[in-house]
Formats: sequence, structure tokens, C-alpha cells
Amino acid sequence: MSRLKEQYLKEIVPAMQTKFAYKNVMQVPKLDKIVINMGVGEAKDNAKILDSAVKDLEIIAGQKVVVTRAKKSVANFKLREGMPIGCKVTLRGEKMYEFADRLINLALPRVRDFRGVNANAFDGRGNYALGIKEQLIFPEIEYDKVDKVRGMDIIFVTTAQSDEEARELLTLFGMPFKK
Repeated sequence: MSRLKEQYLKEIVPAMQTKFAYKNVMQVPKLDKIVINMGVGEAKDNAKILDSAVKDLEIIAGQKVVVTRAKKSVANFKLREGMPIGCKVTLRGEKMYEFADRLINLALPRVRDFRGVNANAFDGRGNYALGIKEQLIFPEIEYDKVDKVRGMDIIFVTTAQSDEEARELLTLFGMPFKK
């Protein structure tokens, strides 16, 4: 069992129960999944660019990546329906907790001029979105083998009913929110 999951069961559940006065343990919000998405707009011109993005994301996530395709044709972007334009991966269970642990304790502190993540990036239903400007903050990525710096979106999907509950859950996990 990962360190973060043990922490959730031993410390976070009791803390959340007392703060929000849950009558049942099953009411306590939990982390459902983490979705990592990398949009690669240049992939429409060069397929090799997408391959390197997929490889980087697989190294970061430790799991196979799904290539995302355009849903609609957009003439202004020279984009046709069905063209590969990005990649994503959904993490659940142990891999999710292991990734969250690496993100919070290893990757985020390596961001330049880091003062915390935006505390207002909740969607109203208890999910949190986080944008990262470069994949180099992850220790698994070798600096010399990176052809281009790419960003990614990381979405934490929780079972929380409100943003307040989700913010408290992620704070107890150690997410460094701005004050």
C-alpha cells in the first residue's frame, strides 16, 4: 500500500469526519482518479512529435497512454476530424496514489518560482485542475532526451460534493495551495 493511501486511511478520514461531521465513514470524500492530458497541437504536421509526447507521458504516469483525436474539423487550425492531436492517461488505485505522492512531494517543489498552486481551480463539483508548463519537473524525465518542453493538465477527480470538501481533502494530502 502506498504511503499516501495509508495516510488517507489513518489520518485524513478521521480529520474529515470531525471537520464536516460525517455520520458514516463512507461519506468521507476520496480521490477517485487522476487524469493527465497533454495537448500536442503540432502533431497535425509531424507525427513524430506526438510519439515523443506519448513516450514522456508514459514515463511520467507509469502506464500506457491513449492518443486523443480531433472531434471536429476546424479549417482555421488546418485540422480534420480524427487527426491525432494529443494524449491522455487515467490513473486509478495504487498508481494514482503513487503519482499524487510524486507530484506533491517531488515535482511541484522543482517548479521555478513556486509559491503554491491556485486554490480557486475547482469546478464546483469537487474536482481540481492543475496546469503544468513543463514536463521537466518530473525526476523520471531526462533533460538531455527532451526534444521540446511541453505542458500538461492534471485533473484530480474526487467524490467530494463541494469545493470546500475537496480543498480540505487535497490540503490534507499535502497539496501546496497559495495562501
